[in-house]
Amino acid sequence: IGDYAFNGCRGLTSVTISKGVTSIGENAFESCSSLTSVTIPEGVTKIGLCAFDGCTGLKKVVIPSSVTEIVSGAFSCCSGLCEIDVQSGIEYIDSEVFGDCTGLRKIVIPSSVTTIYDGAFLRCKGLEEIVIPESVTRIGGNAFFRCDNIKAIYVPKGKVDYYKKR
Repeated sequence: IGDYAFNGCRGLTSVTISKGVTSIGENAFESCSSLTSVTIPEGVTKIGLCAFDGCTGLKKVVIPSSVTEIVSGAFSCCSGLCEIDVQSGIEYIDSEVFGDCTGLRKIVIPSSVTTIYDGAFLRCKGLEEIVIPESVTRIGGNAFFRCDNIKAIYVPKGKVDYYKKR
């Protein structure tokens, strides 16, 4: 799907991406504020810069294991996004990928992830619970900045001292 392909299509409510599509371009669905549902099939490998930025009606996203790259800001400002299911496949969560997803309550980082970049979950004010697997060796600055309602962060027992030093 090309860059800016459906940018600003405010009447768009549902998207089912066809099998055979391998990439969702930059800003492809940006500001599609009525979009409530998107189906991303196995085979998609990249979700581009700000691809779904500002899709405030989006409720849930399942990112299949074929996705190896989610570029900065891909789901930023999706304030209605309550649930993200990121399946194993990606090795890092880029900066501000989920920034300002104020409806997000819980995130389980998949075991394929080694790095959470700066500001990845910036200002996710509704975020209450984070599960970080043993595979994560780096959490960037401000990764969870202004996530004011965090109640629990789960890290593997052997990593507690590691994260305290960071």
